[in-house]
Amino acid sequence: MNERQTAFRILNKIERNHAYSNLVLDAELKDAAVTKPFSGLVTALVYGVTERKITLDFFLSSFLKQPIKKLRSEVLTALRIGVYQLKFMDKIPPSAAVNESVKLVKSNGCAYASGLVNSVLRKASQAPISYPNTGNLAYDLSVRYSCPESLVAHYIQDYGEEDANEILRSSLGAVPLVVRVNTLKTTSQALISALQEEGVTATEGALPNTLVLENAGAPEKLSAYRDGLFHVQDLASAHCVHALELKPGQTLLDVCAAPGGKSFTAAQELENTGRVLSFDLYPHRVKLIEEGARRLSITNLTAKVGDASQADNSLIAIADRVLCDVPCSGLGTIRRKPEIRYKDLSFIDNLTDLQYNILTNASSYLRDGGLLVYSTCTLNRAENEAVCDRFLKSHPEFEKKDDYKTLMPHKDGTDGFFIARLRRKHGN
Repeated sequence: MNERQTAFRILNKIERNHAYSNLVLDAELKDAAVTKPFSGLVTALVYGVTERKITLDFFLSSFLKQPIKKLRSEVLTALRIGVYQLKFMDKIPPSAAVNESVKLVKSNGCAYASGLVNSVLRKASQAPISYPNTGNLAYDLSVRYSCPESLVAHYIQDYGEEDANEILRSSLGAVPLVVRVNTLKTTSQALISALQEEGVTATEGALPNTLVLENAGAPEKLSAYRDGLFHVQDLASAHCVHALELKPGQTLLDVCAAPGGKSFTAAQELENTGRVLSFDLYPHRVKLIEEGARRLSITNLTAKVGDASQADNSLIAIADRVLCDVPCSGLGTIRRKPEIRYKDLSFIDNLTDLQYNILTNASSYLRDGGLLVYSTCTLNRAENEAVCDRFLKSHPEFEKKDDYKTLMPHKDGTDGFFIARLRRKHGN
C-alpha cells in the first residue's frame, strides 16, 4: 500500500465531498489498519495539503501557463502533494517528491499530465516560495497563511491585526494531542507510566489531570485507551468544564453533549456522584456518548435524545449546573479541521438566532443560584459576546459571574474558544 496514493485518495474525497479531513482520514486509516510510520506520512500530507491549499496554488500558478482552476482535480491534487513535500517537509528528497507525484497521475487515469507535473515540480523545487507584500493586509495574509481573504478580514475586524496574524500563524502545523486522565480509574503519574510502556511519551498539561501525548499514533488503538484510562480532550474543553465549578452530588445538564467529552470530564469531577444528563439531537450520537461512558466506567451519566432548540418542560429548574456548548461556525478549530477555513462565512448568519434560542431554553433548566456556562469553539464575536449580551439584556434574572473569556491558540495553547459564566440570581 502506497502512502502517497492513500493521501491522494483522501484529499480527492475531501475536495469532492466537502468532507471533514479528520473524519475521512480516520475512516481510511482504520480500514487500512496501517502502521504508525505509514499513518504519520499520510496524516502529514492530508492535513498539510488541506491547510496550505491557497499558498500551494499561489506558488504553483507561477509555473503554469493556464489558470490553475482549469486543471483536472486529480492533476491538481498530485501537484499539491508534490509541492507540499518540496517546500514544507524537510525529510523528503526532492527527487522522491517529483517522481512520486508523476506516478500518481500515471496510476490515476491522468497519464497525459505526467510531463506537466514533472516539469512544474522540477521548476518548483529550484525556486523559493515568495509571499506577496502588496500592502493589502487581508490579501497578503491570505496567501501566507492559506486563509480566504474574507476570513482574514473577519479576524482583523474582531480581534485586531496583531491577534489576527497570530491566530492565522497558529492555524498551521501539527496540533498537540491532549487527553484527560480518567480519575475514576487512575492518576496522571500512573497513566504516564502506562503510556510509556506502550512507547508513548506523556507530560502533564496546563490543567490538572490533563496530559500531552507524543508518538501516540491513533490513540484509540492504545491499551490505555481501551481500558478507559483517558479520553481525548483539547485544553479548551477542559477549561470549559473547569468553569462549571462542579461539586460532588450536583446535577449537570449538558444540552449539546455529543460526542461526550465534556460530559465525561464533568462526571469525573463529580466523582461519579450526582447526575450528568447528556442530550443530543441524533440517536447515533447519543449512542457514542453511552459507549464512551461505559468505556470510562462512568455510572452517573444518562444520555438521551433531545433537541436543544425546543424547550423541555420536564427539565425546568432541575439543574445546579447547565453546560450550553452550542453548535457554532468552528472558526477556533481551523488548526484541527483545516477545511473549515474555506467555508463561505455567510452560513454564520443562520447560527446566532439558533444559539440564542438554545441558550434561552437551557437557562430555564437552572435552579436559583445555579451556574450556566455558554461556550463555543469559534472566534467570532457575533456568536460569542453578542449572543450573551442579547441574552442578558432580555433575561434580567441572570448576571455575568465574571468577564467573558476568549481562549486563543497563540496565547493559551488551546483551540480558539469562548466561555461565558452566567448565574441565575436567587429568588428568580
